[in-house]
Amino acid sequence: MSHLLGIDIGTSGTKALLCDSKGKVLATATAPHTLLTPKPGWSEQKPDEWWTATISAVRSVLKQSKLKPDAVTAIGLSGQMHGSVFLDKNGNVIRNALLWNDQRTAKQCDEITNAAGGREALVNFVANPALTGFTAPKLLWLRDNEPKNYEKLRQLLLPKDYVRYRLTGEYAIDVADASGTLLLDVRMRAWSDELITKLKIDKSFLPRLFESSDVVGQLTKSAADLLGLKAGIDVVAGAGDQAAGAVGNGVVSSGIINGSLGTSGVMFAHSDTPALDPMGRVHTMCHAVRGKWCVFGCMLSAAGSFQWYADELAQNEAMLAKKAKKNVFEILTDEARQAPLGSEALFFLPYLTGERCPHPDPDARGAWIGLTRRTSRAMMIRAVLEGVTFGMNDMLWILRDEMRIPATEIRGTGGGMHSRLWRNMQADIYNLPLTQTNSQEGGAYGAALLAGAGTGVWKDVEEACRATIKLTDKTKPNPKRAASYAKYFDVYQKLYGDLKTRFAEMAQLVR
Repeated sequence: MSHLLGIDIGTSGTKALLCDSKGKVLATATAPHTLLTPKPGWSEQKPDEWWTATISAVRSVLKQSKLKPDAVTAIGLSGQMHGSVFLDKNGNVIRNALLWNDQRTAKQCDEITNAAGGREALVNFVANPALTGFTAPKLLWLRDNEPKNYEKLRQLLLPKDYVRYRLTGEYAIDVADASGTLLLDVRMRAWSDELITKLKIDKSFLPRLFESSDVVGQLTKSAADLLGLKAGIDVVAGAGDQAAGAVGNGVVSSGIINGSLGTSGVMFAHSDTPALDPMGRVHTMCHAVRGKWCVFGCMLSAAGSFQWYADELAQNEAMLAKKAKKNVFEILTDEARQAPLGSEALFFLPYLTGERCPHPDPDARGAWIGLTRRTSRAMMIRAVLEGVTFGMNDMLWILRDEMRIPATEIRGTGGGMHSRLWRNMQADIYNLPLTQTNSQEGGAYGAALLAGAGTGVWKDVEEACRATIKLTDKTKPNPKRAASYAKYFDVYQKLYGDLKTRFAEMAQLVR
């Protein structure tokens, strides 16, 4: 029997997962990373820590599963998107990697937009506007601010692709992750020579492009010895965490949308064509499915808003939960059930760390709006849950109602799926069935399935998902509640526009 290894290079840690050729997960393990913030708004990591964490996590799953080294037949990769790893001519790291949430590149985003001939022209080149999180602005920042390091540069990689380099010695990237560099012609699934020329970037810095299930190299003996594996194992291209996570949840055909309610929130839609949002509010990228695309948006403080409430306003409940060996979120959602739908027109804006989609505004602020003398704590908690779900629905609205991307089912993942109240709320606000699957391992599981699809365990990614992923729960919307929430959502959508100017003024007060 084939055994597949998925490795996911996340922001907080590297996760390794082993499954068999039927998709059964045999073992998982995670090794942590250190996040560096040398200046406000800067976010960096040491690439060598990813490699050290990979060794630790892989050895751990091998020990747990009790598999022999030669039992693992293929390796797939997933990882945090957009991060920049700068290598010299010898393949050595030049400086710390700049991560997806690094905010230092606003000036370079303007440079890219102007060089392309404006926002609309840029979207036409690479399907997306310039955002500080993307990779290309980081490359220009290095050129503008650290010219000595830029002179040493010979190869630009993304986080998972650096780990692939350590595994195989190959410089490679998949088209799904490359879509987030802002240098890929997403329609053609090829580097955008025209934009690269306009930005005066040396194309030789960019790795070879592959589809996500392509085999791009084999595990070297030196890497195999460190990991406890057999040399020569095939390593497939893999995908960035959003595309790999969608594969891991079976979102590989039209009509299914992945709704991930974690610290951030993502609405991810499969698309058979490269559908573009001319306003650039959502991202159009290549999917990890060969010849297919995806469209998705990301809000920055989804379940993270609920975590903030628990951390700052529910310390007593947290202590009670610890004594009772319960989860503090269970206590809070139990209290939220006491509040009526809509919390008597109390709205929560979940912009605690600014916003990305649908409002790319770092100055946006969180707020409760509509407090009265009747407002109870239960209403405030429920408003947080509803406000986050309205934020998710903001992205769904763009995909389904404006771009006309088919949506028949939301496949939910993340912490927001643990509560029956929140699942019902999502189904009602989305006005679509909310389903769950037997797969809860995200990008690492998707990476393992890609490894199997690329090495003949399954004929393609779609077959891999059909063979392994099954629905386990379905929450249908309640028509009456859905109609009520539609009225509340109409008001919610207007609030950001009403407050946008005030948010900017507030931000200036603390600068």
